[in-house]
Amino acid sequence: MIINRKPQLETLEGKLQCCEDCVLGKTKTRLVFGRGSENAGIVFIGEGPGEQEDLSGVPFVGRAGQLLDKIIQAAKIPEADYYICNIVKCRPPGNRAPLPEEVKACLPFLRRQIAEINPKILVLLGASAGKAIIDPNLAITKARGQWVEMGKFMVMPTFHPAALLRDPQKKIPVWEDFQEIKRVYDEMKAQNV
Repeated sequence: MIINRKPQLETLEGKLQCCEDCVLGKTKTRLVFGRGSENAGIVFIGEGPGEQEDLSGVPFVGRAGQLLDKIIQAAKIPEADYYICNIVKCRPPGNRAPLPEEVKACLPFLRRQIAEINPKILVLLGASAGKAIIDPNLAITKARGQWVEMGKFMVMPTFHPAALLRDPQKKIPVWEDFQEIKRVYDEMKAQNV
């Protein structure tokens, strides 16, 4: 729970409560805006809310989210240094990937969310996030673990935690990615970048 909210983020979240810019706003149970430090240096961006997230209004609380939390803790990334959100803020029916028009409708809100948090690093969890942020033709198996410089952000795509639940062999490359994320972030903090 965030105690001292940034007013701009609180206002944005309030506006999104009634958003019907795409069909997802009409079918959601609850808006799933984000969780974590609103002054974070790292923002983790997933695809969209699942069933548990839709019911709770909090991103990454299901099995994949619990795994993400464990990976973040194991990588020794302090709670004050990260924020977690999704490309789309409402659950796609049946946990399907968000459609291009749904992503297009939600991206301006995500951009404003990121601008207010003002992180140094964006970690894109899965193909949908990578395609929305980096390149619509991104192949996550080729792109994961590769830094991309986008304006003032360092961006790292990696596998979504749900993929690790389906294929435990992906845990090793994700762990390597998180070690690299932590290393670069620590360097940035040390250099006051």
